[in-house]
Amino acid sequence: MKQVTLIGDSIRMGYEKTVRQELEGEAEVWAPGPNGGNSGNILEHLEAWAISRQPDLIHINCGLHDLKKEFGEERQAIPPEEYAENVEKILQSLLRDSNATVIWAQTTPVNEMWHHERKGFDRFEADVIAYNELAKSICNRVGIHVNNLYDVVNEAGKDKILVPDGVHFSEEGSSILGRAVAETIRARMN
Repeated sequence: MKQVTLIGDSIRMGYEKTVRQELEGEAEVWAPGPNGGNSGNILEHLEAWAISRQPDLIHINCGLHDLKKEFGEERQAIPPEEYAENVEKILQSLLRDSNATVIWAQTTPVNEMWHHERKGFDRFEADVIAYNELAKSICNRVGIHVNNLYDVVNEAGKDKILVPDGVHFSEEGSSILGRAVAETIRARMN
């Protein structure tokens, strides 16, 4: 049976259950217990979470923790240049040190007004788009397939499936994402 590893933030944690259900009998799905957090944290844990496991396929994302900004700050937690460097290192490491098929998942959209009211920091849609473009350009250059979860959410009706924090998803939203992830994994496994 194929071995699949899911790496990512709390959005991954939300869709993980559906991916397992969708791929039951086709693949064994593993994911680390903790939230992957930002690109620096994923880079730091890449050996333990992916490379040492040597799965057949790795579905990975990060971005929401990278692009957050403290109220009134101009600078993101991980600035775009550093994010691009981290994504490059993550992908190059996976290509060099594993035989896995790698899929990069785009960061999902946010409702920045809802988020601003509920959290102690901001996330802006323009930053989501910019960080997705950075990651996509790196993926295109190194030959990594991109799973466009950003469009999946928008096509489903972002504000209908987001919860009031403007970032996380309802059970329905996580199921929609999980089915989209499983479909992409299935297509890339064959």
